[in-house]
Amino acid sequence: MAGLELLFNCVSNSITCSQDALICFVHWEIVKGGYKCLGIGDDPKDGEKSSELLPPGWNESNELYALRYRSNDDRSNLLLKAFTVDSTLIFNLMDSTTEKVTDLTVNVSEYVDEANMQTFESVFKNTDELTAKLKSSLLPTKKEERQGKTERKKDSERSSNLRDPHRDPLLIPTRGPSNRQPPNWPDPMAPFAAGGADLDPFGGRAGGMIVDPLRAGFPRSGFDPSSGIPGVLPPGAVPPGARFDPFGPVGRHRPGPDPDHMPPPGYDDMFM
Repeated sequence: MAGLELLFNCVSNSITCSQDALICFVHWEIVKGGYKCLGIGDDPKDGEKSSELLPPGWNESNELYALRYRSNDDRSNLLLKAFTVDSTLIFNLMDSTTEKVTDLTVNVSEYVDEANMQTFESVFKNTDELTAKLKSSLLPTKKEERQGKTERKKDSERSSNLRDPHRDPLLIPTRGPSNRQPPNWPDPMAPFAAGGADLDPFGGRAGGMIVDPLRAGFPRSGFDPSSGIPGVLPPGAVPPGARFDPFGPVGRHRPGPDPDHMPPPGYDDMFM
């Protein structure tokens, strides 16, 4: 209660009613929970600084109190409002991060001695009971703060996954042409592009042909699969010089008859 005593002594000259004293007590319980006061009213103002003290003008109206708080880690903001109704104060506390609202109705005379409001030792009574009510019904608990941090982490991960489509396990990849560059295969027309030891007579090792008949620098007739098949294979999918058996029609002007158009000899002979 040492911190509350210092706070009360700082504002004792401005306390005009028992509701002011009760607001002072509730304010200190919020500060003990890891918050500092930013100012009065619903909206922030220029030049505000967080403080454990009550801001100027905090008790301008004894009918309505409005104080704003921010957690020490800057992750949570609270708005405290208190309404005077006859001999009671109705508290409303909203956490702007989780949008959770709590409320508590307190009979002022049960916890403040109106006849001794200028002396800290006698102004408050039943403080343990009041503290228990505040912690159970009004103030945010440590569990709620942990849940709020967990929810913020999940929201951040969810938004990150939405921004990065490659991390979405339910994403169906597009069937459009790939934007990747084809591999840097060696020139298929180079005489010694592949099988260097066997084809290069000057490679320093025994054996090999002088000239590869398939890579002698002369263009080969027919289809070159290394250039790709539109709509079927991207360029570079087949390494230059590799054997490739087409698995579908390559183009409209493929030379020679299609072997699928003519039946084999003796097709109609069931004894073949």
